Amino acid sequence: MRVLVLVAALLLTAFAARAQVYGPYDGYDDYGGDVYDDPYSLYPPIPDYEPVPRHRDYLHDRGPLPRQSPGGTILIVTSQHALYYTTSWGEQYAYPIAVGREGKQWFGSTRVVSKKEHPEWRPTASMRQKNPKLPTVVRPGPSNPLGTRAIYLADGLLRIHGTNDPSSIGTNASSGCFRMYRQDVEELYELVQPGTHVIVRR
Repeated sequence: MRVLVLVAALLLTAFAARAQVYGPYDGYDDYGGDVYDDPYSLYPPIPDYEPVPRHRDYLHDRGPLPRQSPGGTILIVTSQHALYYTTSWGEQYAYPIAVGREGKQWFGSTRVVSKKEHPEWRPTASMRQKNPKLPTVVRPGPSNPLGTRAIYLADGLLRIHGTNDPSSIGTNASSGCFRMYRQDVEELYELVQPGTHVIVRR
């Protein structure tokens, strides 16, 4: 009887060890977040910011919101470091963004031409001429300046995209593109489609 009890106890112990569920890996300190099987979880976490940049309560301290844009229109106001999107049913979203540095800003009217999840970044020839250390291509991942989503405008060189430098949001930091927090660009990505009208103004 004792032998049977001992065998049963050993079997239960072995089963429990095999069935043990381990917690997630603590991750690397480089980006301050956990690392899971998804390679894109390595992207820098989104910092806490108030007020949450959603809908009409954002930018209330920077002046009045712009007049309602036509439905299905992206309006970028560079002086506010803000991107507004009005849906076809009249709901307005507002997001903080980074804009181009002085001399690198573009103003006018264009359209979304395409979208890409986890895009590659290919520095232009002029960028590589100024900085020969730049690679010809940066694959998707935490070091990619485009982040997890890219929305291509005009000829495809001007983009609304994520960033690997969240601290740049709210500043004049880019070479002309518009940077967004990861959660914001992923939301906007789902809302807009190729053909969406885009207006960029000061």
